[in-house]
Amino acid sequence: MDGQALRTLQAPLKQQYRDDADAALITLSAKGSIDAQGIACKVDTGRALAVAGLHPATGGSGAELCSGDMLLEALVACAGVTLKAVATALGIALRRGDVHAEGVLDFRGTLGVDKEAPVGFREINLTFDVETDADQEQLDQLLKLTERYCVVFQTINTRPALNVTMKRD
Repeated sequence: MDGQALRTLQAPLKQQYRDDADAALITLSAKGSIDAQGIACKVDTGRALAVAGLHPATGGSGAELCSGDMLLEALVACAGVTLKAVATALGIALRRGDVHAEGVLDFRGTLGVDKEAPVGFREINLTFDVETDADQEQLDQLLKLTERYCVVFQTINTRPALNVTMKRD
């Protein structure tokens, strides 16, 4: 797909959202089931069943997916798609591209060993390695727009309102 094809594809959607802001509000959802026997949660991804469990640093076997890894994977996936879409829209040819995310966790917080230690990622580093003939100014613009339009990046970066409830069946 080239930039013109992408703009043609997105033009009616953009116009619809300009005309009716409510049409742009889409609710995404995810659902999981707590495993009755093990310490795991089965997440329906819509394509397959993913089983998340404890990271080995918290006593897990490593056989299940770690939710921290899944967060980084979601960031990589979103950032990669966004980078490619922006590059396409700007007419920047990418011969190859790799996206890497690394996050630093302090498991003392997760396990309640140290009440002062944070629970969650202290730092996340997102890196793009691209092979392209684009100049530095184009790459700077590509990175700026990728950051701006990557849903997962912006969600982590801006801390949306988060509501938690518990219901008894």
